[in-house]
Amino acid sequence: MDFVRTPDKRFERLLDYPFEPHYVQLDNLRMHYVDEGPAEARPILMLHGEPSWSYLYRHMIPVCAAAGHRVIAPDLIGFGKSDKPTSIDDYSYQQHMDWMQSFIDQLKLTDITLVCQDWGSLLGLRLAAENPDRFRAIVVGNGMLPTGDQKAPPAFKIWKNFALYSPWFPIARIIRTGSFRKLGPEEMRAYDAPFPGKKYKAGARAFPRLVPMTPDDPATDANRSAWKVLEQWEKPFLTTFSNGDPITRGGDRYLQERIPGAKNQPHVTLKGGHFLQEDSPVPFARAINDLLATMA
Repeated sequence: MDFVRTPDKRFERLLDYPFEPHYVQLDNLRMHYVDEGPAEARPILMLHGEPSWSYLYRHMIPVCAAAGHRVIAPDLIGFGKSDKPTSIDDYSYQQHMDWMQSFIDQLKLTDITLVCQDWGSLLGLRLAAENPDRFRAIVVGNGMLPTGDQKAPPAFKIWKNFALYSPWFPIARIIRTGSFRKLGPEEMRAYDAPFPGKKYKAGARAFPRLVPMTPDDPATDANRSAWKVLEQWEKPFLTTFSNGDPITRGGDRYLQERIPGAKNQPHVTLKGGHFLQEDSPVPFARAINDLLATMA
């Protein structure tokens, strides 16, 4: 598997991202993660989606760490400071699951609170369902666990074709388009930092085509099995969807209806687009802290 590693100089002096880098080795690939807060505290695992990286959580990490939580925010393989296989065919749903399983195994994470959005939800919800004894709570914002049995919204089909076929794939502009607020030039630079050239973007281009769209998708059986676990999930399950995401709109109600642990939780609707971590980072972080305060 050929891969590239983004030069460290691309990440120098990024706005609002003072975090020390940490790494785990996944076979021949290196995965980067942020690890803030007390090392002995129960971890909050923040999983980003497409085409972002842990920079997306930069305003949330300090809020949760200041409340006494250990906050771990990895860069998925193909994103951020993590290594990037150069072929789209090197990426599959199951391969990403294997990488994440190895990640939590190597860090020996238990009592995890999952926080996830976008593809972070496709991976995180499966991860929690396949390791239920290691997770104590789940918080989902603008995310879902599709099986291919449901009809995808038109906005997603447009996005999938764009990611696969457009010769122009401007990472930072994509994130700005999916946010209510206008990102500044330094924030735009940070989102583009991991991707200095086309060969660095294979992972970002691959993700949309890996979403199960039909009942015979390679990931469908595993996702259906995960749903069987989630439909028995009694531990706290909180939704924090935004009010302006055309892709996941209505998903919060769907999750609340299917997952027992969502009953009587203080679900919130936050202001923002798809990337609600950009639009409402502090309210998002406070919703996590408030939930965990009730579990102390």
